[in-house]
Amino acid sequence: MISLEQVKLLESKVAKTIDYVNKVTGENYQLKEKLFSCEKRIEELEVLVQRFNDSQSRIEEGILSTLDRLNQLEDVLDSKSQKPDISPEILPELLVPGIPVDTPVEKPEELGSEELNSKELRPNGEVSPPHELDIF
Repeated sequence: MISLEQVKLLESKVAKTIDYVNKVTGENYQLKEKLFSCEKRIEELEVLVQRFNDSQSRIEEGILSTLDRLNQLEDVLDSKSQKPDISPEILPELLVPGIPVDTPVEKPEELGSEELNSKELRPNGEVSPPHELDIF
């Protein structure tokens, strides 16, 4: 026969099990909510990464295009120094904006070695002192 103590022990274990299941169910619900918010954030970050990659691709294309244009300009200037009869109107899109086509540029060979070491040439033909940096 089953004693009263055994029934009370069974009821106690059932109550503990129910409490444990309720606790685990609550934790499970919280973890699912957290998982959902993390997945949502991951999707947002993936969109940002994709935009960043697209922007990087466009930036790289722009840089490569600019480098190509600079190479073409350098080729034109090299060919112009070899053949002075080439007119600058041939490739106006390669010219640097803001610098007139007919701007004289002082060539390094026209300067003495002392002047060449102590002066820097600017694109517009002006000579800058050695302590002044002109990157544009």
